[in-house]
Amino acid sequence: MTDYQHLLPIAIQAIELAHDLVKQPVKTVTVKSDRDMVTDVDYNIERTVRRFLQERTPDIGFLGEEDGIDYAATSLMWALDPVDGTANFTHGLPLHAVSLGLMHGTRSVLGVIDLPQLNSRYTAAEGSGAFENGQPIHASQVSALDQAVVAIGDYALGPTGAERNKRRLRITAELSARAQRVRMFGSAAIDLAWLAAGRIDGSIMLSNNPWDTCAGVAIAREAGAVVMDDDGSEHTAKSRATVAAAPHLREQILALVNESCLS
Repeated sequence: MTDYQHLLPIAIQAIELAHDLVKQPVKTVTVKSDRDMVTDVDYNIERTVRRFLQERTPDIGFLGEEDGIDYAATSLMWALDPVDGTANFTHGLPLHAVSLGLMHGTRSVLGVIDLPQLNSRYTAAEGSGAFENGQPIHASQVSALDQAVVAIGDYALGPTGAERNKRRLRITAELSARAQRVRMFGSAAIDLAWLAAGRIDGSIMLSNNPWDTCAGVAIAREAGAVVMDDDGSEHTAKSRATVAAAPHLREQILALVNESCLS
């Protein structure tokens, strides 16, 4: 197994730069697409972190949500969401995160997620465990869906949103009937970090953008959670969906997701 631990301090330094910048007041909000927006804070964080990582790790590529990709000769690539949960952020809600992950090929191998308003930072490197503020964290041992809190990802937007949301709404309906509670936090990074910390027991996102999920997938796996595509195969950057669960809930969560395809 490749050792990625030596890159974790660099990722943490990058996140510390972002932590200070995300506290700055928002000056501009620009519409990207249907009900989706970006702020000057997003751009400032992404460009600052990109420059820092290019200086410290020039042989590693970089993928940012806002400005796209810089290629590199190696199979390693950073993936950054400068503000995951921008809608929450612009409304003054504390549920937003800065999410920086590292991919080796299409596999998530390292992650740092900072929740600046909640004073929580989650870190992991493959093979080295997962941590919240330096303390080890582990996925829950819940084994029954009726005892589980399950988060769902945001509903789809845009011209195809209504059609794509049919499956999401079926999943929501099934969870409301079978899970202990259903939650929508509005941030993929928070969903996966809190799954890793045992605060929730499952997370279902019928989408998969590497900047949203890379860091959280690495952290959740290192905490003992299972992270899959919607067909149960191992999650990668090319997966259609991001389905994650406490280990003893894997089959129940996956069955529910699969049933939504048949309805």
